Amino acid sequence: MLSLSQSLDAQLRAAMQRAFPEADAGLDPQLAPASKPEFGDFQANGALPLAKPLKQAPRQIATAIVEQLQADPAFTDLCLEPQIAGPGFINLTIRPERLAAEVSARLGDERLGVPAVSNAAPVVVDFSSPNIAKEMHVGHLRSTIIGDSLARVLEFRGHQVLRLNHVGDWGTQFGMLITHLKQVAPEALETADAVDLGDLVAFYREAKKRFDDDEAFQSTSRDEVVKLQGGDSVSLKAWGLLCDQSRREFQKIYDRLDIRLSERGESFYNPFLPGVIDGLKAAELLVTDDGAQCVFLEGVQGKDGKPLPVIVQKSDGGFNYATTDLAAIRYRFGAAPEGDGARRVVYVTDAGQANHFAGVFQVAERAGWIPDGARLEHVPFGLVQGEDGKKLKTRAGDTVRLRDLLDEAVERAETDLRSRLKDEERSESEEFIQHVAGTVGLAAVKYADLSQNRITNYQFSFDRMLALQGNTAPYLLYAVVRIAGIARKGGDLAATNAQLQFSEPQEWALVRELLKFDAVIAEVEEELLSNRLCSYLFELSQVFNRFYDQVPVLKADPEALASRLALCRLTADTLRLGLGLLGIATLDRM
Repeated sequence: MLSLSQSLDAQLRAAMQRAFPEADAGLDPQLAPASKPEFGDFQANGALPLAKPLKQAPRQIATAIVEQLQADPAFTDLCLEPQIAGPGFINLTIRPERLAAEVSARLGDERLGVPAVSNAAPVVVDFSSPNIAKEMHVGHLRSTIIGDSLARVLEFRGHQVLRLNHVGDWGTQFGMLITHLKQVAPEALETADAVDLGDLVAFYREAKKRFDDDEAFQSTSRDEVVKLQGGDSVSLKAWGLLCDQSRREFQKIYDRLDIRLSERGESFYNPFLPGVIDGLKAAELLVTDDGAQCVFLEGVQGKDGKPLPVIVQKSDGGFNYATTDLAAIRYRFGAAPEGDGARRVVYVTDAGQANHFAGVFQVAERAGWIPDGARLEHVPFGLVQGEDGKKLKTRAGDTVRLRDLLDEAVERAETDLRSRLKDEERSESEEFIQHVAGTVGLAAVKYADLSQNRITNYQFSFDRMLALQGNTAPYLLYAVVRIAGIARKGGDLAATNAQLQFSEPQEWALVRELLKFDAVIAEVEEELLSNRLCSYLFELSQVFNRFYDQVPVLKADPEALASRLALCRLTADTLRLGLGLLGIATLDRM
């Protein structure tokens, strides 16, 4: 009911201005959804803060506002008679015919009433960010699917979203990896596909062990870093081979999870690092401390009570993560063609990096690199824990590989499905079983994560996430399937041009829940909390189930059938669209 609430807010402000023209400021109706259904649809609390400046009782102020509202034909067309409650709250109920008209309008709207933004500027969403030559593990899960869901919502609202994968493809570890590659598989540098690096994790471990145990290997590896940074052609070829192999492995995961990303690794920003130093010098922020170039943070002290530094150039002349991130910020906000021209930049990383980004953001702000009105935001998330409350690991104590976790989710979904088919004495094709198991398994993993407040840690449990009851993906997918079954029995749900009419309380409860969708999407766009959308979809499915269980649909009287089928259709459309914005595919049967 976003458009209705916006109209109502404007009408309230105009009424307050007419009632109290002498109040030159503070005329905010404080409009909010009603706290309880019996109070109507909205509640205006703006009379209370006016009591002191106007030297009047809040109920007297509320009465004056209501008198002006009722003199406004636009308001009386929208709402029933306002009710003043308590010390001066104004309870407002939308006219039933307006609610029915909103439902009717959404039935023919593929956006389901969610308006597209006007004058959209580019938005950068930085997420996933694995490291070259390291396998994606459970720690990458949250960044990848949270970032994807936020990008989907922003895209749906009409923003130009640049989905960036800031891959760790540069740095000192490459000296170690390139040296190992040159020594164990030199033919790879001469002949295309001469060697399959295979398990990159094993390759990385071999190189790391040699680096830790062999001083000569260490020395050669450090020399290799210098060669790589200097543009040596053989070193760059080895680096490219490692990056390509990793990229292919990452893409398998992204394809499986239906994730779209544009890779722009740390190496992309190398040419811009000296400019960061020059820019900080020009802004008179740079301080030399023990040979290193630093910016000391304002309002952030260490244990010794002294300001903490952000080091941007080490004493040996090398750069670090902070330098790269500052270069990225400058480029992302920079005007095209020298930059992305973004006006909102969102970083989706674990909460452990919060201090790093707070420091980098402060430096960028003080250097004047964030345009007026632009937004630079860190979207932090907590750890994935096992059911014992500890960091999720394998029995051997290793970090859980992401592909293994996804495999197990699908396998468990398949086992559950085969068991259910046996119990129901249903026979389905192997193709159907594999499709449903794959869809449900991946949906369960995604939804279990996204339905949590991302700021907190969450406990990973296959049993909970695959349950058909509770706030889970299978529960929501089954709600969609249930409505699809109604469609098959009741005919085409879209084939109704009749004026919608509702009389039962359960119908009106469902109508009001359906009309909240646009406001929820706007809330997720602003606050970047995907769990708000999950909570809404779960509540919608519960309200629908109560409606369907208590009100006849297929056996309804002819005059009520079309309207009830329309509610079923809009519920299915809303669930499908909402789940799609979470990156979750739906099913017609399961």
